[in-house]
Amino acid sequence: MTEFSPEKFEDKYTHYFPELQTAYKNAFGTMNDAYDSQLIHAIDQQVLNESEPFYDEEGGFRVDLPENPTERVTAVVVEDDKLDAVLDEYVERIEAELARVFGVDRDSPKA
Repeated sequence: MTEFSPEKFEDKYTHYFPELQTAYKNAFGTMNDAYDSQLIHAIDQQVLNESEPFYDEEGGFRVDLPENPTERVTAVVVEDDKLDAVLDEYVERIEAELARVFGVDRDSPKA
């Protein structure tokens, strides 16, 4: 497990790129096993490719999505309610994987 530093996470792509890839890849695998692969690929390629992970000591990890994320999904036909629910779950999964990969307790963030 990587030694996590909130200060280093501010420059995350320099210090933690492999760990970020692992967290996103793990989340993708879990979601791809649970849902239609075309939907998961569309979310991954059309929304999450422009997402940004952040960390703050009070709130832990969060993933900010680009504006109008559901409108970006054009590769598949899906009801808005289902897309919203799957996207929310996917983001939660990424945040959980970030916490796991970096060894940060989600209930009481620490570094």
